[in-house]
Amino acid sequence: MSDINVGIDDNAPLKRRLFSMLYESMLLFGVLFIAGWLFSTLLQQRSALYMRHGLELWLFTVLACYFMWFWCHGGQTLAMKTWRVRLVAKDGGPVQPLRAASRFLLAWLWFLPGLAFASLIHAQTWLLVVIPAMNFLLWAATIYLDPQRQFLHDRLAGTRIISLS
Repeated sequence: MSDINVGIDDNAPLKRRLFSMLYESMLLFGVLFIAGWLFSTLLQQRSALYMRHGLELWLFTVLACYFMWFWCHGGQTLAMKTWRVRLVAKDGGPVQPLRAASRFLLAWLWFLPGLAFASLIHAQTWLLVVIPAMNFLLWAATIYLDPQRQFLHDRLAGTRIISLS
């Protein structure tokens, strides 16, 4: 894959990336369900509040391992294969673990600022959906700030999402 010549025209369109993310979220529901079940069963978690932070850390670790494994071994998750997109390094080569880890952490900016702001202002009811949704839309709009049409987290991590013809 490192000998692939990747040009600006190979960048995946926004629509394809967003549909890949939507499909990925459906697939991750199953992955996280099984991981949560394993945690709860093995540690005999009888209440959702018991060891809650441990469960959150476990699920975060499972997500990190899931994405980093697929990004470093072929550059595609199952959803990315379905939508025919691939993650590559900025130069078109394979993604190394440190770059994959930084991309994973930076990708949380799709959600965390909106959730933090909603928490800060003690948002209730519909604002708990609207504020993170606005964060999501603003982050998606960062594609138009980049001349190569890459998301901000990809630009910062030194990665690109390309289309596979």
